[in-house]
Amino acid sequence: MTFNDRRLNTRPAQGEAPFGLHEVFISRTDERGVIKAANYVFKRVTHYEWEELLGAPHKIIRHPDMPKGVFQLFWDTLKRGECIGAYVKNKTKDGLYYWVFAVAIPCPGGYLSARIRPSGAMFQEVQKAYAQLLQAEQEEGLSPEESAELLMGWIKDKGFETYHQFSTAALSEELLTRGEALQNSPDQKFLMLRQAVSDADTLLSETEALIKEFDAMRTIPHNLRVIASRIEPAGGPVTVLSQNYGSMSAEMSKWFETNVMGENSNFNKIKGAVTHRLFVEGMTRILEECNALLTQEKRKLGDVDIAYERKNLTDLVQRERKLASDAGEQINFEADRIQHACNIMHRQFLGLSTTRVLCKIEAARLPRGGETLDDIINQLGSFQRSIADRLHNIAKLSDQIRAME
Repeated sequence: MTFNDRRLNTRPAQGEAPFGLHEVFISRTDERGVIKAANYVFKRVTHYEWEELLGAPHKIIRHPDMPKGVFQLFWDTLKRGECIGAYVKNKTKDGLYYWVFAVAIPCPGGYLSARIRPSGAMFQEVQKAYAQLLQAEQEEGLSPEESAELLMGWIKDKGFETYHQFSTAALSEELLTRGEALQNSPDQKFLMLRQAVSDADTLLSETEALIKEFDAMRTIPHNLRVIASRIEPAGGPVTVLSQNYGSMSAEMSKWFETNVMGENSNFNKIKGAVTHRLFVEGMTRILEECNALLTQEKRKLGDVDIAYERKNLTDLVQRERKLASDAGEQINFEADRIQHACNIMHRQFLGLSTTRVLCKIEAARLPRGGETLDDIINQLGSFQRSIADRLHNIAKLSDQIRAME
């Protein structure tokens, strides 16, 4: 969709600088943050001349309302060689301000940042959080590192485990809200990936619930032994059953701890893979817009070599597309591992079902104590039905995530 909004060239005396929802702008810096290139939208919004922008530190547009903790997280992430997204308030040469949602990415010789105008619901919450964070910095004399920790506390309170999860949610919301406002057709692939992130969250919840089910089942072998001791000598077979059940449940719990629990388990890895895939897809869409804009640019961008900038941006888009494809392969790999894990669990589960059947036989045979044993049998039945449902849901969710690729 093409726009020609003359209001963007009319600047107010105070307040917000003109920056259209349909616009995108980019800048490239060296490793020290010195501006090496930018597009015309960046120059127009900031109201600087090319000779003032090129060669200047990027902090020339930093607004005093911005908490230092945000930039601490921002630069720490970039210096690790990772991409990042963040809400940023900037200032212009003539004293105006403008908000952006910026995605930044390492590139040869430095970093490249692309921005869109934010309009999502998350943006309203972030403005309030930044104001509170800035007040804390000023009143408590917080260091940038301490401020960053405080910001991470707010992010975790919002239900995100990492900053990357938060920025991915924010980026996807901004792109979808922006697209709707510009009356663009819904991006089905993007919507499916967003659903995959939600499914990955549910997958983890189901897994954690499954672990709790197994923890609760650990009391059953002990209860069986207690019953067996009360009904000796007739309880001999029950003692054997308790030993068998204890052995099988312990083996399953150990398998769980190795393959399901922990940061490196396939169940945890899939959420990280799906989240990163969504972020890369969103970032790539913004970079592609910038690339198209730069390709159509007819004006001279200072002394910038436009051909070099176009090639650099094209290479970055291709690189990120490759990363998105790699992330998709990892998602499929982890989903396959989860399916395999569920199959193993089902096979092991058959052994527990056999034990329950044998317990029912013993309960019917025993002249006394059968009622208490019946209670244990009912517990076993309840646990097994619940675990079977969890395994079914986990397998279904992993299959849905895989189908979205």
